[in-house]
Formats: sequence, C-alpha cells, structure tokens
Amino acid sequence: MSTVLKNKTFSFSILLIISLLVVMFTGCSTPQEAEGDSDVDNTYYYTFTDSLDNTVILKDKPQRVVSLVGSYAETWILAGGDIVGVTNDVISERKMDLQDGTQIIGTIKDPNVEEIIAISPDFVLLSADIESHVEISKTLSKSDISYAFFKVEHFEDYLEMLDICTDITGNKELYEKNGLDVNEQIDSILAKIDRQKNPDILFIRAFSSGAKAKNDDNMACKILNDLGTINIASKHKSLLEDLSLEVIIQEDPDYIFVVTMGDSEKALKALQDGIAKNPAWSNLSAVKNDRFVVLPKELFHYKPNARWGESYEYVAKILYPDKFE
Repeated sequence: MSTVLKNKTFSFSILLIISLLVVMFTGCSTPQEAEGDSDVDNTYYYTFTDSLDNTVILKDKPQRVVSLVGSYAETWILAGGDIVGVTNDVISERKMDLQDGTQIIGTIKDPNVEEIIAISPDFVLLSADIESHVEISKTLSKSDISYAFFKVEHFEDYLEMLDICTDITGNKELYEKNGLDVNEQIDSILAKIDRQKNPDILFIRAFSSGAKAKNDDNMACKILNDLGTINIASKHKSLLEDLSLEVIIQEDPDYIFVVTMGDSEKALKALQDGIAKNPAWSNLSAVKNDRFVVLPKELFHYKPNARWGESYEYVAKILYPDKFE
C-alpha cells in the first residue's frame, strides 16, 4: 500500500472516530441535568428554586396548569401559558376573561383539593403565605403532581416569577414585553421625580370593620417610598397597631392615601364614621388641601402585574403634577 493511501486511510479513521464521539456526546445531552440531586436520574425539562427554597423539577413541559392565586394565574397567562383551573378571585377581584373549560376550584384561602386532583394538573402554582396551600402541597406530593410556591409583594418579585414562567413556557419575548418593558417604564418615571421634595404621607387600608395604617413592606407603600415619600408609619410604629389621630395630627402628613378591602362603600363609610368623624380630622393639611386620595384597587391592592408601571405613574402624577403633565 502506498504512503499516500496509508495517510488517507489513517486520516479517515481519525475523522470517523471524532464523528462518533460527537454523535455520542450530542445524543447524551439533555435540556438540563439535575445538579446535586441523587434521587433524579432521568433528564428533566426545567428546574428552579421556589420561594420556600424547594427545588422544583419539571420532567416535562406543563400542559395542565392550576393556579390557587388569581394574580399568579394572570402571570402564567402573561407568560404565554394556559390555565385549566383557578380560584374564584380571578373573577371576583381581577375580572379576568378565562378560556372555555377553565374550572373554578374554590377560593384562594380555601381551595378544593379534590377538585384540583380531579382535573389532573401537571403543575400547580401556590402562595407561600397561605397555610392551606402548604397543606395542599402535601397531597400534591403524594399524588406526584409538580407544584411551586411563589411570593409576590413588589414589582421585583413579579419580574422574577415572570422570568421563571416564561422559561417554562418558552416564550421569553413575553418576559421582555410584560416585564422588562414595564421595568423601563418605572425607571423613566422615577428619573423624573423631585428627590428633594420628600412629602410625608399616611397610607391607610380601610375595611368594613375598621382601618389600619400600613408600612413600607406593603405593595402600595413600596411604590410610594420609591417615589420619594416618607411614610409617617415608618417613624411611628404605634400607628400600625392603633390609628391614633393624635399622632396623625402631630405629623400632619401632606397626603393621605387609602385603599379599600372588600366592599369599598362599606369600608369608606366605616372610615368616615370612625377616625374621620373627629372634627380635628378636617383640619389636617391633606384633608384641607384635597390630598385625601382613594386609590384604585386594581392598581394598589391587587397585584397589578404587567400594569405595575401604571401604578407608579398614577401616584407620580398626584405627587409631582408639574413633572407629569
């Protein structure tokens, strides 16, 4: 055999070996491989850590998703997913249009676990803050149904959940549209505000049986704080327990913002018949200057999700009208 032929044969053999190795390694690749979990030997579709530090492993792309929180159902839909089961707050609170066949499986605080199991979900969205959801997760585990806990209080939490959900659905363009674009909107609003002004505010959550001041961990208070306000309840923690008119008069806030829970008319009447009934209330600067503001529930009580930018803009126009004509 000639030297040239020998060299060609040797080169062909090397190329064949390399090709076989490439095929072997390509054939063994997976969408993701479980890290640090000896119990998972198979490939899986997606994994992440939920808000209770559980490792969530989805072996396949979810097709039958159930949400036990209305705002989470909306986030899943904003991520391009479909919902087969929801709690009734999607209608009573969020007024969402649902696909035909979507089943109502109880309330957010009292979901019906039998009805959940009956519709054969392959992924369930739960709230880390609701005890009944933690209990239901035990039944889901026994039934080999995947689930994840989320905790969404502020925009950053929503953005993180949307990121995960669009990873799962594969619609990352919706993360940009319903998440990053909203983030840009918020940033542009914050860039316009007068950081030297820092108006004092009192934020009240009113309900039919009373009213409570809320601190900066509240969703609406976080928005107000980002917009440069100073919440008098952060200076007087006693207001969180007792809505003391004496302390409110002492601080005399520039604005009083109110969000109602439940029946809005009954909540506002209870406030009017309660602390606002005192003659000293009408002498507050916020009341005299028409700065007592009832905020819309859909933007400041329920999680606004893709409308979070609207929430910031709504209050910014009240606080800084000259900047947002």
